[in-house]
Amino acid sequence: MYVAHLNLTDFRSYAQVDLALDPGITALVGPNGQGKTNLVEAIGYAATLGSHRVPSDAAMVRAGTNRAVVRARVVRELEPGKPRATLVEIEVTPGKANRARINGANPVRARDALGILRTVLFAPEDLALVKGDPDGRRRFLDDLLVQLTPRIASVTQDYDRVLRQRSALLKSAGAARRGGGADLRTLDVWDAKLAQVGARIVVERRRLVETLRPHVEQAYEQVSSGQGAAVVSYKASLDAALEVEGGADDPVDLVEAQLLEAMGRLRGKELDRGVCLVGPHRDDLVLTLGGLPAKGYASHGESWSFALALRLASYTVLTDGVDAADWGPDGEPVLILDDVFAELDARRRERLAELVAPARQVLITAAVAGDVPEPLTGARVDVMGGEVARVL
Repeated sequence: MYVAHLNLTDFRSYAQVDLALDPGITALVGPNGQGKTNLVEAIGYAATLGSHRVPSDAAMVRAGTNRAVVRARVVRELEPGKPRATLVEIEVTPGKANRARINGANPVRARDALGILRTVLFAPEDLALVKGDPDGRRRFLDDLLVQLTPRIASVTQDYDRVLRQRSALLKSAGAARRGGGADLRTLDVWDAKLAQVGARIVVERRRLVETLRPHVEQAYEQVSSGQGAAVVSYKASLDAALEVEGGADDPVDLVEAQLLEAMGRLRGKELDRGVCLVGPHRDDLVLTLGGLPAKGYASHGESWSFALALRLASYTVLTDGVDAADWGPDGEPVLILDDVFAELDARRRERLAELVAPARQVLITAAVAGDVPEPLTGARVDVMGGEVARVL
């Protein structure tokens, strides 16, 4: 698949922009602060309904306006030799539910547009996948799951809602218990809801990590020229609470029962602290390099290689590395490299360029044209002062 056209209204720094794109390689070139990243961020948003830069939608809307609109014309070849274009339009309205239109039809929920466009985005922020907190790694897994199986988006939203409700109840029940008047029957109901929804997320994440593992190891070797083995594994708070090791083939009902048991064991501690101590919101994607934790032990260059390996593995899984029927490939994703090459040493820059060059569509942002490696020479768009212009 590829993005043939991008149109933005009041998105970030752009009041209005129209940009035609072609398959192959396109470099968006211009000094920092001119709006290059805003363009690729919009494409990523159309694919995932999220930004790689900020957690809130409010930052997507141009100052002084009430909403932003992202329109992307996506060309997919669902049948050999039969490309089909789909217009995806996402309306971003802070404080309200975002809406989507598909091919100009009546508005639907924004998440109904998930799955039409798939992207893999490399950015300087990716270094936090290795060096940062577990929250970023959990989001990495969940974002990839949503692209593989868009219906998972509703599961994660349900879990967030249940988690907020249960956390608030733990705080109030804990205070009441200390006063001698706690009624915990309502908490039992929310325990059951959290276990039911959380079990699905744990099972899907474990399966995804098992699928990613060989691709991460291979990609790291390609990027770093074999400097140690990169391994990914899933660490669940559930497993720690029960002192068992979970597996990718554990059925949902078993994990649900284990979550309920763990919450029962930890209820006293949860009431004392007023927080949920078990569930996928406390899990982590563990990264090890040469048998040691990558966080704290890997050098800067090794950390970059690991982050790149995670993205390259994601690309492989989205393209053709999936065996499960419900994760079947639906078109090669668009590759986006946002100001990545300026962060890499010469060897890693060349290796990454060689690996991504054959992709169906590659979009690159760079401050100067010289930052783009030779294997990625292609079309060019100059970005300056909020204006975009194709270079012939």
